[in-house]
Amino acid sequence: MLALIETLFEIIRLRKGPDAIPHSAFLLAVIVVLWLSTGLLMTVLTAELDEQDFAIGTLTGIAGLLCYTAIVVISGKRARLMQTVMALLGCGALISLMFVAGDVFLTPFLSENLTNFIVTLILLWTVPVEGHIISRTLDRHWYIGVAIAMAVFVFQLILYSVMDPVTATPG
Repeated sequence: MLALIETLFEIIRLRKGPDAIPHSAFLLAVIVVLWLSTGLLMTVLTAELDEQDFAIGTLTGIAGLLCYTAIVVISGKRARLMQTVMALLGCGALISLMFVAGDVFLTPFLSENLTNFIVTLILLWTVPVEGHIISRTLDRHWYIGVAIAMAVFVFQLILYSVMDPVTATPG
């Protein structure tokens, strides 16, 4: 398990690709549980989030995965799909854990605005990470992967706003 986490951190650091993760249904199940657990932990430990945010976040995450799945399959790289999904979910889970850790451990020492800025940067790191994963999966330049990741990110934001109209209207 430690080797998997180390590999996911190497992917987050853009040093390895999804091909470094073993092709395993058991590992996929472990990573899905990890992804859901970190989403739940993030919801519980972040005061601004509630059960509805967890549900909507999970659904938008699945929608993003479906977008990436379609891109991988249409590109003829179906054999790489399981490792790609594991990399996307696993890296997303670890980045969520870094968000929670940053929020919990920085808040007592920094202003709320500075803490929010730092943890937002942590979450935004998902775009280049997902772009890296997709570019390595598709054997395309990193910029292509980042463009795809940005499009998926915008799609997820729009979907989140449609599912939770409170975020769409200033309060």
